[in-house]
Amino acid sequence: MKNMNEKKGNINLELDENLAQGTYSNLALINHSVSEFVVDFINIMPGVPKAKVKSRIILTPQHAKRFSKALNENISRFEKSHGEIKDYDKQQSVNLNFGPTAEA
Repeated sequence: MKNMNEKKGNINLELDENLAQGTYSNLALINHSVSEFVVDFINIMPGVPKAKVKSRIILTPQHAKRFSKALNENISRFEKSHGEIKDYDKQQSVNLNFGPTAEA
């Protein structure tokens, strides 16, 4: 049954208190298949050889494209208000290891 307080096109969102705290990420890895995009958010600390995936988001290709567009629009608005975000091209390379691998 539809909530009578909902206006057409509006969605009532609920945000859990723990989730509202957010999770810091300074590295994201993106993989995709024909049917989904998988984005792993990681917090990697300097000098620490191990890091854990903090969150994994799985998107359909259509949602991934919408997300990309929304993120680009928000970055443009941010830069108009606060100046260009500097891109540090000479960052240290990170070798990623997801544990032991097996061969058949």
